[in-house]
Amino acid sequence: MRIGIVGYQGDVSEHADILASMKKQYKRDVEVVLIRSREALMSVAGLIIPGGESTTIFRLLKEYNLFDAVAERVKAGMPIMGTCAGLILISRDNPAERVRSLNLIDARIRRNAYGRQGESFIENIEIDGIGRFSAVFIRAPVIESVGKSVTVMAKHNGLPVMIRDNNVLGLTFHPELTGDARIHDYFIDMIGRRGYISTPEREWYVADLL
Repeated sequence: MRIGIVGYQGDVSEHADILASMKKQYKRDVEVVLIRSREALMSVAGLIIPGGESTTIFRLLKEYNLFDAVAERVKAGMPIMGTCAGLILISRDNPAERVRSLNLIDARIRRNAYGRQGESFIENIEIDGIGRFSAVFIRAPVIESVGKSVTVMAKHNGLPVMIRDNNVLGLTFHPELTGDARIHDYFIDMIGRRGYISTPEREWYVADLL
């Protein structure tokens, strides 16, 4: 299974390391592809947009003609996970003037709502279907509201911090910084077993086959 990571800026290597570790830890047949071109995007079955600077990632997605291509593939069924800055990009609405949202999940986001980098923290949260998880919040955005189609998988202080809508997964925190691969394992199940089957050649919803 080929999983792409948007590879311009941010926690790219950290996500890659977690995915690489899963070959031994979870017996997953995973190949990591850094996505910097449309050709690379078309070769993967799932995509991660990492945390980092949302304005920089957005600008480079536009510059290399990937912005619309990502939206098209996800709307066709390819699973995507956005963490922190990645969540800002996949959301329906964010207040950043220099970042246009991909509008892939019905959520309104407020950037850097948890404070500056020096105010980062780790908090144990309970994630539906995964369990207790040590979540790392770094200049994290806040999910202010979600639409009816969105499932809230975890909260912190009453606010959603992990959400899902079918093939789209969004997190305000950084699962790649903990060494705990359970969220990445959950994402791999989204690609191959839970709900969606995705390949570069064809994508379909499992319900269509029943």
